[in-house]
Order: sequence, then C-alpha cells, then structure tokens
Amino acid sequence: MKRKAPLAVALMHYPIKDRAGDLVATNITNFDIHDIARACRVYGIDRYYLIHPIKEQLMFVERVLDHWNVGEGSKFNPMRKTALRDVRTAENLSQAMQDWGHKEARTIVTSARPPLEAQLSYSFKSLKTTLETDSHPYFLIFGTGFGLTQDFMKKCYGVLEPIKGNSTDDYRHLSVRSAVSICLDRLLGS
Repeated sequence: MKRKAPLAVALMHYPIKDRAGDLVATNITNFDIHDIARACRVYGIDRYYLIHPIKEQLMFVERVLDHWNVGEGSKFNPMRKTALRDVRTAENLSQAMQDWGHKEARTIVTSARPPLEAQLSYSFKSLKTTLETDSHPYFLIFGTGFGLTQDFMKKCYGVLEPIKGNSTDDYRHLSVRSAVSICLDRLLGS
C-alpha cells in the first residue's frame, strides 16, 4: 500500500546532548546532506530539512546545494542534483514546518533510547500503517550527537521505537545516515 500522509524528514542539530549529557549544537556534515537526501529521494519523502540555529552552518548547506544544483556539480553529476532537489534548511523546527506548509504536522521523534513514559509510542509497523491510512501530515525527526534532549522529545507528538539489531550487548549507536535509511525502509519499503 502507498503512503497517504504527507511526510517530511528533519535532521536536528540542536537541542542535542553530547557525550557528557551537556546541551550542544552539532556541526552539519557533507555526508549527512548527501546521503540522507538520497535516502529521502528513494523513499519519496516530500522534504528533507537540515535544522540548525547557527546561520554559518546553514550557509554551508546552501553552498553545497548551490554547487550541485546550479554550479559545476550540476553538470558533473545530474543524479546528485535530482537527489538534492527537496533539501531545505531552517533555523528551527517551527520554521521548517512553516516552509513545508504543514504547521499542524504531527512530529514523530526517533531515538536509540526507549520511549519516555506516557508518550505516544509507535512501532515501525504501527507508524507504517498510520502513514498508509491517515492523511494528516507527519514530520519524522532525527537527532545527531548523543541524541535530542528529553525536553524537546516531550514536546513531540510521538516517538518511534528504537532500531534494535542483533548484537549480544545491545549496541545501537548507528550513524544518523544509517538510522534514517533503516527507518525509511521499515516505514516505506515494500
């Protein structure tokens, strides 16, 4: 069954926790721009937002996008231009939702940690069914560093179950690029 709900993906770089649990803003990486854009394009995501409060970080993204969309990169690798067509930047989630045109979108946060108590929790199967049957817009949010803060997560509509692998010690510190690809495949793959 095809997805009925409009769906955007956000990669948040703030409010993030570092290894010590302190509040930080992480840097945007070139890999996260390209690789997540490609995964979003494969799975038909409406928009992919890189969200960062520091303008210089967003300017970096815009320079990369310009290179591949209108610069030398657009001639060198037209497939990259196609992959990056739905990438946008925003200083915060509210700005991204407004840009997307769905300020009322339901925000679903991802985390390697178990969901917070009393928070609406989705399994991959239940969110897949919701996306196929509900026409309400959804915003799937990924964090960087050592994850989004609890305060931010509490404000979201719901949380997606953590990805569980098969390691004997329950290791699950994936790169965000891998996590996005796995989540999108489980939610939107055939």
